[in-house]
Amino acid sequence: MEYSPEFKQNHQTAYLAEEYERLEKERAEAREAAGDDAALLEMVVEDEERMGARQQEILREIEQILDKDKEEAARPKAIVLEFRAGAGGDEATLFAQELREMYLKYAESKRMRVRIIDELTLEIEGAAAYDALRFETGVHRVQRVPLTEKSGRIHTSTASVAALPIRTKPVVEINPSDIEMEFTRSGGAGGQNVNKVETAVRLIHIPSGIDVRSSSERSQLGNREKAMGILAAKLEAIAIEEEAKTHADLRAGQIGTGDRSEKIRTYNFLQDRVTDHRIKESWHNLPKILQGGIDPIIEALQQASEQGGIGAAEDDD
Repeated sequence: MEYSPEFKQNHQTAYLAEEYERLEKERAEAREAAGDDAALLEMVVEDEERMGARQQEILREIEQILDKDKEEAARPKAIVLEFRAGAGGDEATLFAQELREMYLKYAESKRMRVRIIDELTLEIEGAAAYDALRFETGVHRVQRVPLTEKSGRIHTSTASVAALPIRTKPVVEINPSDIEMEFTRSGGAGGQNVNKVETAVRLIHIPSGIDVRSSSERSQLGNREKAMGILAAKLEAIAIEEEAKTHADLRAGQIGTGDRSEKIRTYNFLQDRVTDHRIKESWHNLPKILQGGIDPIIEALQQASEQGGIGAAEDDD
């Protein structure tokens, strides 16, 4: 690694860069002071070796700091959970809302900061949130007798979840010319500022047709940044899904493909059981689970991921 004056622009490496330049200046001044004196030059060479070794140490320290910064920048700072009703009509819509409440209560129990982006979209802040919820993408199926079902017939419906990582520095670059932007007035609980300023933002990514909205922030700029982050996460998810399909032989080492169309879990009310089909494990006490008590499921998925021997979900229920 070579020295760059730009190291002084980073507050984490500035003091190291200043020490490097101080040593460089000392080396130059010592050699100039020695002139043609052989004895002094011999001493200068010894000092130069000592200072040169320290400069190399400084460069290694700077490199470690910068590598850590890159790692932190790539690590998601939040996760967005999107919920969408699938097959099953009104029952599917109800189930999507129940899933939203389940994850909301889980995050609150962990004292994670949650933002409600819209009715069926949550943003949960923190790397811990991403680590916990990154395996939730896919189709969630519910089997139960709806309250409106008089004959007692078991109804099966589905809702899909998309778990999208929000990064400090997005992986996918977005061309500003590919985006259409609209501003509308945000709704609210009341007050003189509600519905008077167009702070809500809608972004349309023209090449993909992806539509993203944000009204959770108080300013237009804040909502624009939020929407851009979600858009980048959606495009990243699409790229990852396409890559997984291209290299289908690698699926044996993954928890599914991260595809919304893949059924990952069944919530069976009659048997009071939740089954994750990817790791073929089940848990009981559905009421507790739907109140946010999903720790055992999350821990099992994390452990399975670390062991690395997980295949795609199978319809075994």
